[in-house]
Amino acid sequence: MRVIALANQKGGVGKTTSAVNLAAGLAQLGHKSIVIDCDPQANASTALGFFESDISDPFMDTCYRLFSDSAKLEDVAIPTQFPGLSIVRGTKHLVGIEIELVSFEDRESRLRVSMNASSTDAEFVIIDTPPSLGLLTLNCLVAADEVIIPVQCEFLSLSGLARLLNIVRAVQKGDNPYLKVCGVLATMFDSRTKLSREVTNDLANHFPDLLFSTVVPRSVKMAEAPSYGLPIVEYAPSSAGAKAYMDLTREVLEK
Repeated sequence: MRVIALANQKGGVGKTTSAVNLAAGLAQLGHKSIVIDCDPQANASTALGFFESDISDPFMDTCYRLFSDSAKLEDVAIPTQFPGLSIVRGTKHLVGIEIELVSFEDRESRLRVSMNASSTDAEFVIIDTPPSLGLLTLNCLVAADEVIIPVQCEFLSLSGLARLLNIVRAVQKGDNPYLKVCGVLATMFDSRTKLSREVTNDLANHFPDLLFSTVVPRSVKMAEAPSYGLPIVEYAPSSAGAKAYMDLTREVLEK
């Protein structure tokens, strides 16, 4: 089982979109996958057709349990409407879990404990992390085998990338020496703007061994898809965005 976290402390970079569509792409290609929605905003859950109002008990039926009582994945993962794809739903109550985690001696590794105790037959676990560098994100990095870093094609994203790579190095030196950077993913690329081209060139120059060949374009269809509870690979499979995420999926499989 490969555990891949998608992380960036900057919001609005396409992290959740990338997590959902990578998992959906893997499922489409026959690889059973689970999405863990660790973001209190629960956008990954919404993008797959699940809403917080549908949750009967947010303290029992969501990823809250992975942190609070080390529940196993198979205890909280539920199937989506897409064959081979399940989700551990997020909840706004995760906002408070960081305060609760402070009292645990193993506060940085609660999620890893849950993962290690699980006996799911999934080939991939894709973790959508919060847009922050708090204990939730740290738990995700400690639990992961690999991290994918989505970077929006704009100038300020580059400084944020350097900061996150420093955090990854700190995790590698501490709680998870086996963590690897699977790749840096350029997102929201607009070929009409000089800035998008400059940022992708800078990424290629500074991170030639980390940058995915796939570049995810800006897309109206991509923005529409979550409102239908569908990943772009299902909502508009012939769109440029869907093709980009299927290309990304194949790149991940080749690594």
